[in-house]
Amino acid sequence: MTDTSHCSEIVNFNKIPANSHSTICGLLNVIIGLLAVITVCGNLLVIISIIYFKQLHTPTNSLILSLAVADLLVGIVVFPLSMALSLRSCLDLNVLSCKVRGSFDISLCTCSILNLVCIAVDRYYAVCQPLTYRAKINHRVVVVMVLMCWGVSVLTGVVIVFAGLNNENCGDRCMTDILVANTVGAILTFYLPVIIMLCIYLKIFLVAQRQARMIHNTTKCGAAVSKMERKATKTLAIVLGVFLFCWSPFFLCISFIPLTGKLAPISVNESVRWLALSNSMFNPFIYAFFYSWFRSAFRMIISGRIFQGDVTNCKLH
Repeated sequence: MTDTSHCSEIVNFNKIPANSHSTICGLLNVIIGLLAVITVCGNLLVIISIIYFKQLHTPTNSLILSLAVADLLVGIVVFPLSMALSLRSCLDLNVLSCKVRGSFDISLCTCSILNLVCIAVDRYYAVCQPLTYRAKINHRVVVVMVLMCWGVSVLTGVVIVFAGLNNENCGDRCMTDILVANTVGAILTFYLPVIIMLCIYLKIFLVAQRQARMIHNTTKCGAAVSKMERKATKTLAIVLGVFLFCWSPFFLCISFIPLTGKLAPISVNESVRWLALSNSMFNPFIYAFFYSWFRSAFRMIISGRIFQGDVTNCKLH
């Protein structure tokens, strides 16, 4: 954990006293370990809340559950792998463990963004077509969505690993292959889904604005339901915004910097990678901040009330 060769590529030690190198590298690992613990605990709270409390058994929360599982795996698998592997060893294309880390990165990122696409579709029907929402977005449809998200994500990660293993002696073709893989892969797994989600949320925003102007013509019950759906959409749009903030630098880095024919500094690569991975830590805090029923569920879990009796049907406020 204190081997400075593992983090000397991230931290510029030229202006730092030699006796501080081990301390700085150890501090970096402690911070990363703390991020992993917060990520795991936060997403476990979300997962337990949705599974345990029947009030949270909704199609939207099933998609949030799938997203939380992907974030949990980032904390359990990707964070430790990234801590354990040295940066210099990852510059060696023949190192299988580094390819596995990359595969998990891509698979879980793809899974997260596909879940966000499904959540955007769910919100579209909830806000724009509320009368047909329950018929079109039921638990069977959600199960199909979740299976497609995970199936496509795992397939993407496996393909990337095997494609990389077969490029050991690619010679001059390596740079071309990297450019094509980074560009096409980023378009299919990030840019295209993001454009789709932004278009969906723009449509939802326009419809929500129109509903707000018409709200005085609705019943009190209808107004309350409409307000609740708009609040849920706003919260999930914030989740999307945080996702874009965290992952956009990473994809911009791997998509455009290679076009210049140069490699980005390792410190830049690792910084945008850790910013991207930190997205898995933020979502539980967003839910807790905006959703009162998630806050109630978190308090009951942390206080241990779920172990003191059957409170699965408890009303969350």
